[in-house]
Amino acid sequence: MKEKVDIMDKPDLPKPLFWEFRYDDIEWRQEYRTVIARVIERGTPEHWTEIIRYYGESFVMNAIKNEIVFLPDYAIDEVCAYFSLDRDELFCYRRKQSKLGHWI
Repeated sequence: MKEKVDIMDKPDLPKPLFWEFRYDDIEWRQEYRTVIARVIERGTPEHWTEIIRYYGESFVMNAIKNEIVFLPDYAIDEVCAYFSLDRDELFCYRRKQSKLGHWI
């Protein structure tokens, strides 16, 4: 028996959130790091809810904690508040702390 493939197997997110991508060509499952980071960085609380619905909370939290390389400081603060995390639990924060800044 063939498995039914849901054509709508993508999150319900607005196209303008992904302005520099071809929205209809986004591989939502394969490009999850980019999608999650973009939604965390530029999305609304409703968009956050949608990525959690689509990927699952534990999957999103794992990506945020262990795989996403960069988030701006304001997004790190929002993620920590939303998921009750410490900054040190986020790979992107630890990575940022380990990089030397310019001394000028």
